Amino acid sequence: MKSITRALALAGAGALTLAACGTAPEESSGGGSGGSDAGGADYKACMVSDAGGWDDKSFNESSYNGLMTAVEKLGIEHNTAESTTDSDFAPNINNMVTEGCDLIITVGFLLAPATGAAAQANPDTDFAIVDSGPQDADGNPIELENVKPLEFDTAQAAFLAGYLAAGMTETGKVATYGGVNIPTVTIFMDGYVDGVAHYNETHGTAVEVLGWNKQTQEGSIVGTFEDQSKGKAVSDEFYNAGADIVMPVAGPVGAGTLASAKEGEDRTVIWVDADGYETNASDPEAQSVILTSVMKEMSVGVEDVITGAAGGEFDGTPYVGTLENGGVGLAPFHDFEDDVPAELSEELEALQQEIIDGSVVVESEASPAGV
Repeated sequence: MKSITRALALAGAGALTLAACGTAPEESSGGGSGGSDAGGADYKACMVSDAGGWDDKSFNESSYNGLMTAVEKLGIEHNTAESTTDSDFAPNINNMVTEGCDLIITVGFLLAPATGAAAQANPDTDFAIVDSGPQDADGNPIELENVKPLEFDTAQAAFLAGYLAAGMTETGKVATYGGVNIPTVTIFMDGYVDGVAHYNETHGTAVEVLGWNKQTQEGSIVGTFEDQSKGKAVSDEFYNAGADIVMPVAGPVGAGTLASAKEGEDRTVIWVDADGYETNASDPEAQSVILTSVMKEMSVGVEDVITGAAGGEFDGTPYVGTLENGGVGLAPFHDFEDDVPAELSEELEALQQEIIDGSVVVESEASPAGV
């Protein structure tokens, strides 16, 4: 089986004619690139990264790829600003305003207050933010006509990943951990835990999840999206405690989990945000331990919002990616394609449809409003 959700994801992506939706970005330092067939040379789309940088093999990189796809297709100008710390957010956004950007896309929940402040100060500039809506200085959600939220109900896809992990574990223990305790991280962990629980209920098993308690919202949070050594340390603990599948929800810190998995026998990883097998193409040894990935189709969302805005169609209506519209899903099993039993693959396909039609309800406190 090539992918449980790939067909739906591609169909969904094609169906997203969102006047107010988005895709994912790619980077370009400094200036713009232009062209003229779409008459887009006078339109400038810009992007500001989270602290993980453009090459995080995760959500920054996926968003950046969406930007670059739109730039190439539309022949528009572009600019990007890479953040290395949280203190870079506001200056980078303000620099994009000064550069004359028509649309500024910020990547990540942590940029929500800075995005909200810049949008309020610049009502004639359009903004979009990946993984959040705008917030005030105190972190309270606000609605602004010139800000489009691009959000994803990743709990749905993580539920499938948890079910898969429970069906694939040889030790009866799987694990997950987060980079920072924010909703766009814990939503993955909630779905994963519930997917394992659903497998246990269905099969009468007792697979244990290390690293996260959905009820108390407490667990293994390493406190960083940058320090890969912390990902390595917590993953070593999980594998040594008997877990054989670990899902890091920590951006570049997840590379520490890959390093840990490569050091032992029968250790596997579930990546998040992008297809980790593809983003780690330069490291075949890392690819060999990635069972699948919980994907947010950010590149498609970013591309769509840029395309609409460049064509004069922009509004602040939130876009929410789900299994139904292809905004979230599981990546192919790649090297593990022959290892996943056909019966388990069939169960996952059926479970996906049950989530879509509502007969199985996936809930997380962190899910976007309106799901």
